[in-house]
Amino acid sequence: MGTEIEADARALRLSRRERALAQMEAHDLDVLVLGRQANVRYISGAPQLWVVGTRPFGPICEFVRATGEIHLNSTWDEGIPEEIPHENLYGFAWNPMTLVDILKNIKGADTARRVGTDALTPTFAKLLPMAFPNAELVDAEQAMQAARRIKTPQEVQALRHALAIAEKGLAAGVAALAPGTTVKFLTAAVLEAEAAGGVSTPATQDAAWVTSKEHPWRRAEGGDVVHEGDLVVLSAGVLADGYVAEVTRTLPVGEPTDAVHELYRRRDALWDRLIDACRPGRATSALLDAYADAGEQLPVMPVAHGLGLGFDPPVVSPQLRATADAELLEAGMVLAVTAHVWEKSVGSVITRDAVLITADGCEVLTTSRAWSAEASVGTGNA
Repeated sequence: MGTEIEADARALRLSRRERALAQMEAHDLDVLVLGRQANVRYISGAPQLWVVGTRPFGPICEFVRATGEIHLNSTWDEGIPEEIPHENLYGFAWNPMTLVDILKNIKGADTARRVGTDALTPTFAKLLPMAFPNAELVDAEQAMQAARRIKTPQEVQALRHALAIAEKGLAAGVAALAPGTTVKFLTAAVLEAEAAGGVSTPATQDAAWVTSKEHPWRRAEGGDVVHEGDLVVLSAGVLADGYVAEVTRTLPVGEPTDAVHELYRRRDALWDRLIDACRPGRATSALLDAYADAGEQLPVMPVAHGLGLGFDPPVVSPQLRATADAELLEAGMVLAVTAHVWEKSVGSVITRDAVLITADGCEVLTTSRAWSAEASVGTGNA
């Protein structure tokens, strides 16, 4: 992020590189040439400028397996880890041949046999062989995903910190929720609290909405103003020190009806099945099956996705059922797990929590209590 000025903690940097080196060995990669910001941060430990959207590929970070040397595209030394010397930094160049000449001078470039990239474009597919004349260019994204999917203890600590800030944003949204308030005001309250917590880059600016009583996957028509009887979703997310945290809760406004109580009961039953599915060795499709077991309709959005430096695998959705059947949960994975239930004329209840897969089950990393119908807003018992 542009607001960060310090490198990631040394223990965090080294733990990630150990995993990356193990995957380089497993995939027989001599050099990594990385362009995706999450991968660059994972290897270098240097803060990156966060932008919305994708970027064209460019050789931003190079990691040499034999020497452990890291070369990084940077025009300044601030925030650069001590193990990346100044001479290993190079500035941005509009002429790609300038970058090729820089890569040629990396120790081991002329002898590398396999060079992995993470988002190669046709232009650099032609240019990189000039820098690595004896190497085969291969896709390294599989290796990087394998490294990133299992979080080190230091990464889990970083995620806990990010989640704590997100939960402060959620709490601010809850405090601001009342009949007559607007969705924009609620969003501002969430983002303001996150910024006060030290993070000016939200993971999402879509922090509040009124659920639709007519369609399970839409928001209420004209739902800019909160009214009594609404079910309001508050979703807080931050990108803190490179790590994404997400937490979502749904609150009823006013005195909840029996139908609202029943909807929360269904949410609780679904959530229990989702948590039971979060065990090492289970296929990620067990999270999809949890919906069927609870008698609930699968949502159109992913039921779970990996949290980490950006949007990590796995992505568990009905559209990727075949992938979910083949992919297993492993200890050390951190997932954002979503429970979604809907009833016509009532609305939706959506809950999302960060879940760490452990050796014998899972741990819910978020600490905010799962709101029930009794925790309604506008009746004095929020």
